[in-house]
Parts: sequence; structure tokens; C-alpha cells
Amino acid sequence: MNTNSNTYTFLYASVMVLIVAAVLSFTALQLKPRQNKNKEIEKKQAILKAVGVASTFADAEKLYDQYIVEAKIVNAAGALISEDKEEAFGVDLKKENKIDLTDRKLPVFIFQNEAVGKKMILPVRGKGMWGPIWGYISMELDGNTIYGATFDHQGETPGLGAEISKPEFQKQFASKQLFDQSGKFIPLALVKGTASGHLHEFDAVSGGTVTSKGLEEMLLKSLGSYEKFLKSSK
Repeated sequence: MNTNSNTYTFLYASVMVLIVAAVLSFTALQLKPRQNKNKEIEKKQAILKAVGVASTFADAEKLYDQYIVEAKIVNAAGALISEDKEEAFGVDLKKENKIDLTDRKLPVFIFQNEAVGKKMILPVRGKGMWGPIWGYISMELDGNTIYGATFDHQGETPGLGAEISKPEFQKQFASKQLFDQSGKFIPLALVKGTASGHLHEFDAVSGGTVTSKGLEEMLLKSLGSYEKFLKSSK
């Protein structure tokens, strides 16, 4: 074949594309289990962080198995669906949020150790300014009082919306409450200024109003879906 011909150039380019695609596909398949494992460990670290337990990539699984004594799945009516710990961990909120609330699986993680006692941990997920935001809210067993919170994001602006992932922002959620004295669910509301001392309000991120509003909406929808379960746990 004439190596200077257009046909040769086309065939050569096509073969090279197929070879490169095959190599990339093989590499992706080989790395997939490791990537999935890394995501699992990061998720366990985030769950533990919601109750103030620091963990490393090396010890997160051990601490999770030690302190997450129970995990279950409930529905929006507050009824128990499953008490399988692995099944609860595997629930994907990104997929569940696309399902009608009545059919949605809602995971609940039960944490316990001597220092903190027993807490419930609920996952939350929503939209920020540039992409998804998510986190975990730890609750007292009264089903009303927040013990701690941790949030993360995919692409919020550093110094602005990305501040939701900082401890200084997250610590303000401790002791906030989800119900008033009459038992009515009160969504946590975004305020500008200071929410200190207010049981149902939180301070916005300075310069990150859109992300803060997204977080407010996330807490409303995510925690609101647990309303009947939380009431039943009182």
C-alpha cells in the first residue's frame, strides 16, 4: 500500500484510535474497583465527621465499623424498609432524589461511642451554584435537635460558596432544631447577619448567597423527607 496515500493515512489513524480506545477502556476497568473503594472510604469519613469523629483514609473503615452500630432504610411515611447495614450504605441519594418521595429509600445511620453517646445521622443532597452539594446531619435521639453537620460540594467557588465545607460554617448548625414546641416541622432558614441564638436559622456564606440558598433548599427537601420518621423517633 502506498504509505503516502489518503487511504493509508485514514486506515492508520483509525487503527491508532481503536488501539488507544482499547487501552483507555482496559485502564478504566482496572481502576474502577479502586475508585469505587476510595469513594466508599470518603463516604465513611464524611458520616463520621458529622459527629465530630476525625478519621484518616487508613482508619476510616475501622472507625466506621466500630462506631456505626446500626444502619437502616426507612420511607417517607417513617416505616422501616430494611435493617441491612450494607444496603443502607449503598443507597445513592442522587438516584433516589429523582424518584417520587413515596417510593424513595431514606438511609439512617446510628452512631454510638462513649464520648458522644448515641446519635442518628441523615444524608442530605441538593444543588449549589455550580453543581451538586451534599452532606450529613447528625441528630440527637429526640428526633429534633441537630448535633452536628458536615457539607461538601463539587464545584462551588473557593472563598465564596465553597465555604460550606469549612468547619467554621458547619459548627453553627449544632443545637438547631427542626420542630417547634407544637411539633410542627420548621425548615432551617437562611439569614443574612447573625443567626446566633435562633433555633431555626443559619447564617449565609458571605458572598455565597446562591450556594447558601441551595443549602437551605437541600435541608428543606432532604430533612423534610424524614419528618415522619423523626417524629416517630421522639
